[in-house]
Amino acid sequence: MYKVLIVEDDPMVAMINEQYIKRNKSFELVGKCKDGASALAFLENNHVDLIVLDVYMPLMDGFETLRQIRSKQIAVDVIMVTAANDRGSFEEALHLGIVDYLVKPFTFDRFHMALEKYIAQNNAFKDLDTLSQTSIDHIIENTRSKSEALFPKGIQGKTVQLILTTLKNADGVWLTGDEIAKKVGLTGVTVRRYMNYLAESGRVIGEMNYETGGRPCMRYRTE
Repeated sequence: MYKVLIVEDDPMVAMINEQYIKRNKSFELVGKCKDGASALAFLENNHVDLIVLDVYMPLMDGFETLRQIRSKQIAVDVIMVTAANDRGSFEEALHLGIVDYLVKPFTFDRFHMALEKYIAQNNAFKDLDTLSQTSIDHIIENTRSKSEALFPKGIQGKTVQLILTTLKNADGVWLTGDEIAKKVGLTGVTVRRYMNYLAESGRVIGEMNYETGGRPCMRYRTE
């Protein structure tokens, strides 16, 4: 079982992350810290396999925390969660060796995907002391395949997250497929495929709108 530390200053977000982690039986939550300084202190005395790390925190932000972890050569992996969706932040996180990068607000499905990616990477390295180019290629391809396998054929996780974020930002307002397509920059056909999947899996609510003054159409919102 993988031991997880949550580093998050927002109590509500920390609670949601905790609930998400507890839904995956491969992980055990061993601690929660409100800032980077307390997280570093926790790591000095406790074994942790994976950190779910926020960026914007008091005393020490996530990037500085991660730099300190790397400089101290603490053997721990990191999933970064943040409201920072700019290119510079993402590139810095990649340079610091993150497992995944989740932009708030994210769904359980996307969080679960990050955990499964971490498991796939760790399983790939088991019993391997040295790596050939063939084994390296296999590890990279296997990790990618594991992530893609979480969704049906033709459904991409990033697109699912984009559509769900768009609906959440609508604050409960009903949106038609064409309105969603315009907001996310996809074709109406593609959006209909995704909305059918999301409605069938219970991630969105869909209903037929008969008050259009013309041909009825489906509309959607999140709960």
